[in-house]
Amino acid sequence: MGRVIAGTVVAKASRDVHVGDKLRVKNASGEFEIDVLGLSSVRGPAAKAQELYRETDESKAARAKMEEARKLIPDFDVPVGRPSKKQRRDINKVRGRIIGF
Repeated sequence: MGRVIAGTVVAKASRDVHVGDKLRVKNASGEFEIDVLGLSSVRGPAAKAQELYRETDESKAARAKMEEARKLIPDFDVPVGRPSKKQRRDINKVRGRIIGF
């Protein structure tokens, strides 16, 4: 819910879009802001649709900044499955719960 915001209102599927509208869109790649440049009366290819809107310069800068911040986050390998007996002992040592000798 709330993936597309038109102005200050959450846009529903039935909302009409007009030339000059500013839309804020959230998806898996992040959040970006677009200006509507034109409308089409028929459904067409994505290449044609990309000519009908433009991402704002502020949005491009913000997404680039977020991408740089994402690159600085360390990437951890998450172990798959249960730890082995040795791994479990090592985990307990790190946590300060030494059990047995």
